[in-house]
Amino acid sequence: LYKGFTDLDLQVSVFTDHQIFDRYHRFKLRKNYSRNEAISIKELYSLKPGDYVTHIDHGVGRFGGLEKLNIEGRQQEAIRLVYKDNDILYVSIHSLHRIARYTGKEGTAPSLNKLGSTSWASLKQKTKKKVKDIARDLIALYAKRKAQEGFAYAPDNYLQTELEASFIYEDTPDQIKATRDVKKDMESVSPMDRLICGDVGFGKTEIAIRAAFKAVNDSKQVAILVPTTILAMQHYRTISERLKDFPCSIDYINRFKSTAQQNETLRKLAAGKIDIIIGTHRLLSKDIKFSNLGLLIIDEEQKFGVASKEKIKSLKVNVDTLTLTATPIPRTLQFSLMGARDLSIINTPPPNRYPVTTELHTFNDKVIREAIMYEVSRGGQVFFVHNRVQDIHDISDMIRKLCPDVKIVVGHGQMDGSQLEEVLMTFIEGDADVLVATTIIESGIDISNANTIIINQAQNFGLSDLHQMRGRVGRSNKKAFCYLLAPPLTVLTPEARQRLQAIEEYSDLGMGFQVALRDLDIRGAGNLLGGEQSGFISEIGFEMYQKILDEALIELRESDFKELFPADANKPIVADCQIETDLEILIPTQYVENIVERLNLYKELDDVETEEKLVAFENQLRDRFGPVPKQVMELFETIKLRWKAKSLGFEKLILKNGQLKGYLVSNPDSRLYKSDLFMQIINFVKSNPSRCRMKEDKSKLSLTFYKIETVNEANAVFRQMMKPSVATA
Repeated sequence: LYKGFTDLDLQVSVFTDHQIFDRYHRFKLRKNYSRNEAISIKELYSLKPGDYVTHIDHGVGRFGGLEKLNIEGRQQEAIRLVYKDNDILYVSIHSLHRIARYTGKEGTAPSLNKLGSTSWASLKQKTKKKVKDIARDLIALYAKRKAQEGFAYAPDNYLQTELEASFIYEDTPDQIKATRDVKKDMESVSPMDRLICGDVGFGKTEIAIRAAFKAVNDSKQVAILVPTTILAMQHYRTISERLKDFPCSIDYINRFKSTAQQNETLRKLAAGKIDIIIGTHRLLSKDIKFSNLGLLIIDEEQKFGVASKEKIKSLKVNVDTLTLTATPIPRTLQFSLMGARDLSIINTPPPNRYPVTTELHTFNDKVIREAIMYEVSRGGQVFFVHNRVQDIHDISDMIRKLCPDVKIVVGHGQMDGSQLEEVLMTFIEGDADVLVATTIIESGIDISNANTIIINQAQNFGLSDLHQMRGRVGRSNKKAFCYLLAPPLTVLTPEARQRLQAIEEYSDLGMGFQVALRDLDIRGAGNLLGGEQSGFISEIGFEMYQKILDEALIELRESDFKELFPADANKPIVADCQIETDLEILIPTQYVENIVERLNLYKELDDVETEEKLVAFENQLRDRFGPVPKQVMELFETIKLRWKAKSLGFEKLILKNGQLKGYLVSNPDSRLYKSDLFMQIINFVKSNPSRCRMKEDKSKLSLTFYKIETVNEANAVFRQMMKPSVATA
């Protein structure tokens, strides 16, 4: 109902929430926008024959497609990899997770490894050693933070509930989850260190406001650190507006304020009379004193340099920290992927939001005139970005000649503070149609009426800068346009050309994450953790770097940082178990004909980690392709067998010729050999001498089980072995 009603018979008046709170209708989320993110990632990484891939044990090779093999009259499906000197390696579909698409610096082909040579193994060890050295420092820092006693905030009170209820839009599912995560972190004793990664205009600021208000509710101060003067002012306006009905004092500090005003603000801050302070790098100065700082919010973290980040580190030892970013830089992304900080990703766009139409043009009077006149004719405003202060006024004069009836204002970072503030206020209040500005508008300017942006000399900007600037438009339910003006593609450098093509290609909603990944492709990923750029990642590929990083972290957690990461009883003893079999375990061609689709299904199945997800996957298959054939059911059983093998400590299983041979973890320091589970396995072997045999060969323990013809029988044996009562009987 768009408004309430009165029922005279029942003597009842009913009002809608927007009548009571005097606010807009709540939009319902449009279902067609909750596009499953997995699809785009899958599209991004679907392998094509000829693509370079990296195998964790054999190195860089070429993907040769899926191939059917006939082993003793039974069909098997395997992946064909071509190595140096045209050597062929067939990889079982059960070992898909050991292969990754090679992502190095674009345009430079990697050198293929030779099968059987030691060069890959030594490169992998060298990489792992370097990664361990860097990760050791990071985990130590993380440990220090976790060991610190922070402040545990009280659960939400009525004021918090009221603030959240007064949000005029409907929260997206990702916003709800991120808000919940932040509150949970704040209510725990360890200091929070969470990164919220969401695309431009996806509601990160609202989450920050809720977190800030939660801190203020518990009599703590909040510092909001932003990269630009304008963003500080914009946040001050937004937050003051959101919290105007609540007991909360807000102020900001930037170069627009006089020294006397700044000193007055600092005095109030030290006395505890300011609850929320918003500021640029100025907040990191030595003369800033807080009365009781409880929360630090860092907006657009990628804009801060290394020196600033060091100062932030010292400020936040036992203070809760919330970081917001739209296009995470690789290093930030890496910290989160390593678990050295927590990560929330906001993928769902707000309702009624359209992608920004992005077009690439050469500098052209006609295009500029038409773009501006169309936007002004529908009552909107235009940003024109020109990043050279020397001739910015020539550009504004040119626009004045092209569009004589349009009101134009000019803003750039070298202007006097009060003058720039006045220009921006004129534009924000809607008294000007076109703002000609430098990249000062890049972060945080939120004007829902501005829905066209023209970026001059677009080839000079980085990919994330272009993405950020494009994010200044399309923040309402109007169709928005972004025009990139650049010289013809033929005269540009290859990297500039790729950047412009990428920004045009990734114009869909929620593409910030893909833009960050694409940026990595174009520039090449360096050593993501330290200052050492490029190097070994270009030799092994970004995805494989992630895999080696994971291995290194698991080893570190089990050796150097045992106390910090207590052994999780539910966590498998080994990270991975390889399975070799001569049984017919595959997705038949007559069931799924398309090779790429079959490969994607294998990959998806390989990543399934729980029984619930396996059931969901089976239902999805049945829904898409019809009744599930016997071979695919066997494939599901093989996945379950791998889970059990990992829990029991098997690194490799071979199921052939009616025998199951399993190799136990080769690391003699593994927790398996000190556990009750190992005694269980020994007792099982003792109790069943006719069914199985244990053997030690070159300090490797193996177990052979007889009369095992199917995967189901193998699963049954492992289930029996995992039952303490049976094993010790």
